[in-house]
Amino acid sequence: MDLTNSPSPYSAAGPAGNDRGASGAAGSSPDSQARRYASGRQFELRRGDALAVVTELAAGLRRYSRAGTELTESYGDAEIPPGATGITLAPWANRVEDGVWYLNGTKQQLDITEVSRNNASHGLLRNSSYALVDESEFSLTLEAAVFPQHGYPFLLRHRVRYELAEDQGLVVRQMLINDSQEPAPFVLGAHPYLRLGDVPSEELTVTVSARRRLVTDERLIPRRTEPVGGDFDLRTGRLVADLDLDCAFTELEFDGGVARHTLRAADGRSVSLWQDHACGYVHVFVTTNFPGRTKAVAIEPMTGPANAFNSGDGLRWLAPGERFTMAWGISASLDSPVSHPGAAGESWGYDAS
Repeated sequence: MDLTNSPSPYSAAGPAGNDRGASGAAGSSPDSQARRYASGRQFELRRGDALAVVTELAAGLRRYSRAGTELTESYGDAEIPPGATGITLAPWANRVEDGVWYLNGTKQQLDITEVSRNNASHGLLRNSSYALVDESEFSLTLEAAVFPQHGYPFLLRHRVRYELAEDQGLVVRQMLINDSQEPAPFVLGAHPYLRLGDVPSEELTVTVSARRRLVTDERLIPRRTEPVGGDFDLRTGRLVADLDLDCAFTELEFDGGVARHTLRAADGRSVSLWQDHACGYVHVFVTTNFPGRTKAVAIEPMTGPANAFNSGDGLRWLAPGERFTMAWGISASLDSPVSHPGAAGESWGYDAS
């Protein structure tokens, strides 16, 4: 369902009621015509007690909740995703050092989008509009083109499918299609921040199923890998309050075809991000700079790490006409003897009724 011209569910003034209707015709009221979102059209999926809201901007996940419990961080109508929350990443994830890489010996210069560290960051579609190309009762698919440009002379399509599964879990499939006449290098990724209702994230325990970490320089460019240890060994769980992380991990531990990373509350409730074998890396970012939160936790599935265009680590090449797909998703276990309602009092409080 497209919410773009419906009364705002994210208004800073509070919930706008229960009208979740699709946009009206050209003769719609001035009020509905005036509704605009900084993140573009808003698409809603519902199934059972699950609710997901996806944005036109960057095919981003703006909200995912179960039974009124918020499971991802969000933001207001007039805001773009803070800290890249929820956006999808193509044709690279994370950073390219100095925005420079070499194609068949020829220097390629990407735009510098992380000025403070002089890197090209988070691909070419972060500020792009995605078109709706398919939808069903419980799924929708958005698509955007990567056009040939300086630093990346390839024509690609990035297609993102969101689905609420039968168990109300969220499943995301990202596909890259090469419409060029030459093989194209790429890394795919996503940037969701997880939360668990109204529990402060610093009170949660984070578990990441990875055996090695990437060691970076001061510009967050990987220089080597090493076995996890100390604050970087998250396999048995660490309290978020004790962590200050901006680190990628690899050698993930897969079980049943997926690697799973979890935020868990003291009462036993949890939210997890899973990723398939196509995603051999995960980046964990614990920040104190997310608006309205003491700490926030991003768990980012990626097919390759930062600077893959130069290191070759995790880098894939897509032949002309070929397609590549990665899958990830979010699940939750919300049964506990202690009741914790969702964060309905947030300034962007979406009325999930």
